Formats: sequence, structure tokens, C-alpha cells
Amino acid sequence: MDIINEYELLKEKIVERKKEAGEFLKFLETRTTWLTSPASTKYHLSEERGLLIHSVGVTKTCLLLRELLAPEIPEESCVITALFHDVGKIGMPWAPRYIKGETGYFYNTAQVEISIAARSLYLVATYIPLNEDEAQAILYHDGQYIEENRYVAHRETPLTLLLTFADTWTTAVNEEKRPVWRKRPLLRKEDTG
Repeated sequence: MDIINEYELLKEKIVERKKEAGEFLKFLETRTTWLTSPASTKYHLSEERGLLIHSVGVTKTCLLLRELLAPEIPEESCVITALFHDVGKIGMPWAPRYIKGETGYFYNTAQVEISIAARSLYLVATYIPLNEDEAQAILYHDGQYIEENRYVAHRETPLTLLLTFADTWTTAVNEEKRPVWRKRPLLRKEDTG
């Protein structure tokens, strides 16, 4: 299945806030680089549609984790937070974050600087009403990788934890192809001292 078909199927899972999400999606799909933007300029998925590929992958992983670990969390909450957790990477319609050049994508220094997570929350919340768990998940989805996130350390909601792990797993294992299991020698007592 191609990425656009997977994306369309995920959008259908937004039911309770379908009208608001529809307005947001119309904005994203017609006025921004959402459907074409890379996920980064040099790290992961620095390619056309990289952000969409990443966002769909994180959403699918988040839904799997939800099913296994926290089925009480509404599926719609997982879809909204996971699909749009990095939407701030598009920048704004008048100032995209990434610009395509002859040798690849580069960072647009002419934009107003706002962290990706804060811009993501700003963009989503402008259109879709969010509860506190959803807002925390979007704003702190990078977990302890970001120093500013230490404020919520050990106070993350289950949704934030699901999204953080889904994002990390999708990036490291699915996109960067890190091995899931490497056989390593067992630590023996004589090796320790």
C-alpha cells in the first residue's frame, strides 16, 4: 500500500472531531508543504514526502502500542497526536521550514523560530480542540532527548509515553533500520573483575 492510501485510512479514524480535523487537513493539504516536506534536512527521511512517511509510520506504531498497552486511550487521540506530532516541521504557509534546493533541502532561516513541538501544538490546536493529555503528548513527544522536556520527566501521561516510544521506535528501527536484536556475549563473572 502506498503512503497516500495509508494516510487516507488513518484520517478516517478521526470521527468525533471529523469536522475540525477536516478543516485542518484542508489547510495542511492546500496551503502548506505537508504532503511534500521532508522529515529533516540531514537526519531521517530527508526526502520528498519524508514528513508524511514518518508521521504515518509513527501513527501506525502508536496504534499498535495502544492496542497492546493502553486500549483505554481513545484511538482518535492516538491518531491526532501521532499524525500531527511533527507538523511544525512544515513551518507556515508563507515561510516553510525546509526549502528544496539543487542539492537537497535546507533550513529556512527567514522563518520565525519556534520549536517544532510548540509549532505543532500551535497549528493543531488552532483547528482541533485538544484535551490536556493530547496537548502534553504533542508538546513533549521527544521525551528526554530534549532538555526542556525534563520539566515533565516522570509526569508524562500514558499517551505521551506511547507517542514518545512510537516516534523513537519508528525513527530508529523502521526508518534508520537499526537491528531489533543483536546477539551479544553473556557477561560472565570472571569478566567483571
